[in-house]
Formats: sequence, structure tokens, C-alpha cells
Amino acid sequence: MKFFDNSNTLVFALGGLGEVGKNMYCVMHNDEIIIIDSGVMFPQDELMGIDYVIPDFSFLKKNQDKIKALFITHGHEDHIGGIPFLLQLVDIPIIYAPRQATELIKRKIEERGIKYKKIQVYTEKTKVKFKHFTIEFFATTHSIPDSHGISITTPNGTVVMTGDFKFDWTPIGPMSNIHKMAEIGKKGVKLLLSDSTNAMVEGFSLSESRVDETLGDVFERCTGRIIIATFASNIYRLKHIVETCKKNNRKVALFGRSMETSIEIAIACGYIENTDIFVTPEEANKMKSDEIALLCTGSQGEPLAALSRIANGSHRQIKLIPGDVVVFSSSAIPGNASSISNTINKLYLKGVKVYTNTLLSEIHTSGHGNKEELKLLFRLFQPEYFMPYHGEYRMLKAHADLAIECGIKKENTFILDNGDVLALTKDGVKRNGTVPASDVYVDGNRIGDVGSAVIKDRNIMSNDGILVIIANIDINKGELIGNTNITTRGFVLVNENGELLSRIEYMANQIIKNNLKNKKINYAELKQQIIAEVYPFILEETGRKPIILPVFMEIKR
Repeated sequence: MKFFDNSNTLVFALGGLGEVGKNMYCVMHNDEIIIIDSGVMFPQDELMGIDYVIPDFSFLKKNQDKIKALFITHGHEDHIGGIPFLLQLVDIPIIYAPRQATELIKRKIEERGIKYKKIQVYTEKTKVKFKHFTIEFFATTHSIPDSHGISITTPNGTVVMTGDFKFDWTPIGPMSNIHKMAEIGKKGVKLLLSDSTNAMVEGFSLSESRVDETLGDVFERCTGRIIIATFASNIYRLKHIVETCKKNNRKVALFGRSMETSIEIAIACGYIENTDIFVTPEEANKMKSDEIALLCTGSQGEPLAALSRIANGSHRQIKLIPGDVVVFSSSAIPGNASSISNTINKLYLKGVKVYTNTLLSEIHTSGHGNKEELKLLFRLFQPEYFMPYHGEYRMLKAHADLAIECGIKKENTFILDNGDVLALTKDGVKRNGTVPASDVYVDGNRIGDVGSAVIKDRNIMSNDGILVIIANIDINKGELIGNTNITTRGFVLVNENGELLSRIEYMANQIIKNNLKNKKINYAELKQQIIAEVYPFILEETGRKPIILPVFMEIKR
């Protein structure tokens, strides 16, 4: 990337634009870079075998001597999930994070076996200064405690990043600090970057206290066991579920590792004080139905999560019984609707009652602000320039349109892609080139080793299967031993397609025998010849395109 000059302040995203997740943003001035958030994105179905999608860290690796710190806005996976992978590849001098996020990050890096102790807890009163930057924080309301926005004073004006936020006048936790936001706005904001997740949703978001009331009604009406599935990271929701259970004389049993971890952290941080309310699954099974509530993972229909296994009847500790009530205190993340519907159908087949979030049953609210809240944010900060972030393109576009409605000039709004760079100068803000910002796949312990070619092969195998042609070759005599062996998975049923497989075997035998007439055999060329001749035959006969894998075994006799 070429800069106009070192007096520019550069702002760019390595993830989070045109997508929901993988949030990672950078502010750079001359010889200093600060990073805001380092998240992951969970893969869609077509990314087979991929565990996470993370940002491309190559620019940070190349410029790691300029990195001053990583700042975390809050503890959700799409903002902290990439930290273990970042620490493996880039030297990060220090991480500043709020208390809740700090505890989550510590556990996350410990699980990966990473030794990193340079994590500093910040509060709203913290101020961090570097040569070119002064960083301050303002509290926001979100679905996880200790959420903050960040104000960055640079040589070319103030940059504000809201993090994820909403305005809730009757929250379970603290309110957004609108007074500090207004103070920052009065001092002057050059560029505002704001959460766009709900930019297309009209009105104001539902208050968390309203969800509390609705859940309370469910508990009062139900006499059977209550099974609640919600996001394990939504600590305030967990807090008022626990408090509701106490009011209704119910004990709580936890199911799912992430749920257990979140409750442990919530207790350690003081968000949940009543620890004697929790019982083990074994104890829960011995209690009366109206004395127990089960709190579990699986609100998104994840196949291996607790609720899915309960719905399938495969959970080893909990079996559904008549009179059970299942509550989905969550909304569907894009792409998960089908999995959730599948789980709900299985629950209905088991004869239990299911509550989901509807206008008539308000048992979930978003942690992101709707249109009217976004408008309020513009009035508080009064930015000169605006860049929507954290959202798919349609969300970014809707948010930019809102900014124009609120008086920001159209030419002062920037809808960017990951890697696009904005330059803040004394005179204004303008586009200024790009940095590398592609998706990087994490497959088990491998970071970036799995490319698009591997994903393509996995997709082919999932649709058309694989055909393995195994040939044993006598290297002393230079001849084929017996016939080739055809093995197939996901291509055709062997018992019903014997003639087809025999013809493939004959073709492979002839190709190999013809090549063995030469004393020096080139196995790479032989593999390509087999594929080139067998593939069109299979396509014509079956209409399918399996991966063809010739394997040669050299044998001395």
C-alpha cells in the first residue's frame, strides 16, 4: 500500500465489512498502528470441514513493529474469537479489554496452549496514550456485560468506533453513557464508524426488561420442566433467568460446555451471586418437574449442542418427558433458520410445548440498535464523516442512508470493503488504496493451509463422491499385478453398478499396461492420463463428476 504521506491517519477494516462477524479494524498514523477487535466468523455450509474464518493478518505481520496495542470492545466471538490465531502469527505488545472480555480471552488462549500474560483490563475511566493516539472509552448497552465504544484522538481528528450497541432505557445491566457520547460529540468527531447490524429494522429495539417480564410469565404459567436455550454469551439474559428461577423456587441445571463456562465467569465477575441455585444433571433428574429448569446451549440448532441432542433423544443425561416446555430465548443468526426449524420439529414430535420469539411472545431481544437508535447516535456524536461497519452490504447501505437523513453529506459517507483504506487529512477524509484482506480458513490446528482448491474438492466429494483406482506394480518385471482395484465412496452403490465399475477397471488396466511397455514410467503423467480418459466416460455414463484418485503401489517380487 502506498500512502500519500506520513501525515495521513489511515483507517481500514481487515474484517467486518460486507459480513456479520470477523470484526477487525485498524487505525494507523506514521509508525503506529492500533487494532480494534479480532473476531472470527463461523463458516457457511459450503465451507466443508472449516472451523472458523478469520481475517488475513499479513499486513499486520509485515508491520508488526508499528503495532502498539489491540483494543477489545466486548467479549463476543465475532470480536475476540480470532485472538488465539492472531497471537500465533503476530507479536501483539498488549491487549486492552473490559473485565468480562478479559476472562473470556484468558480461557480461550489457555485452551489453545498459548502463554500470553499482557492483558490489561480497562474501564470507562481508562485513558491510553501513545505518541500519535489518545484512546478513551464510553460504556454501551449490549447483550454482554462491559461493552464499550472507543474514541481515538489522532493528529487529524477524532475517530469514534461504537462497537456493538443499543439504547435501552430500562436495561437489566447499565445504560449506554449518552452523556459521555454527547461530550465527545461536542468536542468534534471527524469520522464515526458505527454498528450496522439492525440498520434495516424500524423503530426501537425491545428492552431487555420486557424480555424479563415475558420469561417471568412463562415461569408462572408452566408446571412442568422448563428447558431454556439461549446464547451462552448473553450474561444479562442468564442473570435474569437465574433470578426468575429463584423467584419461582426452581433450581437450575446447566448443559453445554460454553454455558457452564459463561456461568462460571459470570459468578467470578459478580454478575450472578446466587450460586446455591445450581444443581448437577444427576440431581435435576431426581427433582420434581416444577422444581427445576434446564439452561442449555443449542439455540441455533447446532447438531452437537445440548438442545439438539435432547431433541434427538441422544443426550445421555436428559430425556424429554410429557409436560416439558422448551423456550428459545434467542433469534436466528442468518443461515441457521433451517437447523433451528429442524430442532423445533423434533421437539414437537416428542410432544413438548415450544416457545419461540414472536410479537406475541417476546422472549428475546437483539443487542443491536434499530433505526431510531442509530439516528440518536448521529445526533449525539454529530460526525463530519461516516463509515458504517459490522454488517452485510445491504445493512451498510441502509446505515449510510440513515446518516444522510440525519444531515451528513452523501459525499461524506463511505461504504467500503474489507481492505479499503480511508485517509484522514487536515482537510477531510478520502479513499486511499487497499491492504490485503482476504478470508483465511482455520481447519483444526491449521491456519490458512486450506485454500479454495481444497474447499472445491470437498464440495465435489460431498456432491459426486470419490473414485480411487489402486494398481499394484511389479517394479522388477515392470508389469501390472492382477487387475486394478476400484474403491468408491459417495459415487455409486457398488452392488448395483458392477458393470460400470468393471468397465472403469478395464479402462484403467489397459492404460497402465500400455504405459508399462516403456521402461521408465512417469507416474505423474500416468495419473493424469487415467483421469483424462476415465473422467469423460464417467460423466457420460452417470452425469456425475467424482474426484478420481489413481494410486500406484510398487511391489518387489
